[in-house]
Amino acid sequence: MATASKTPPGADPKQLERTGTVREIGSQAVWSLSSCKPGFGVDQLRDDNLETYWQSDGSQPHLVNIQFRRKTTVKMLCIYADFKSDESYTPSKISVRVGNNFHNLQEIRQLELVEPSGWIHVPLLDIVNNPIRTFMIQIAVLANHQNGRDTHMRQIKVYTPVEESSIGKFPRCTTVDFMMYRTIR
Repeated sequence: MATASKTPPGADPKQLERTGTVREIGSQAVWSLSSCKPGFGVDQLRDDNLETYWQSDGSQPHLVNIQFRRKTTVKMLCIYADFKSDESYTPSKISVRVGNNFHNLQEIRQLELVEPSGWIHVPLLDIVNNPIRTFMIQIAVLANHQNGRDTHMRQIKVYTPVEESSIGKFPRCTTVDFMMYRTIR
């Protein structure tokens, strides 16, 4: 069982994007949930607001399904959790599964979270430390702190590595203006 690498409270995975080594690809996927309370669904999970959250409404495990239209390289998941705000709604045990569809998902990570506060970075690497290629990711909340029934997840981000240019090695651009001109059109 793995322990997630935890960033200091307030550390934002968008800092990784600014380095030019990864980019967020969650908008390219179709997201679905096993259950949710009205007004606390996918929109809140993906709105870049740490004050909003998805709240499940049913029995465990609570599932977040992320499906891509084509096989996609994924390097890391980032999950924002806040035990101080959510208490018994905070996940304590999470399983990350990947596969081609719902019928062949395989668990690649299981995390134990102890009163998390901030972004949790979950690397998605194969046995030789390469990013995985998959059609689907499923995040399953298996247990909550204090034996809570429903869960809160405040944000989930999905990152892919940024590939080097095939024309040659250009320096990494770190501002939006320079990133636009990094490739030849």
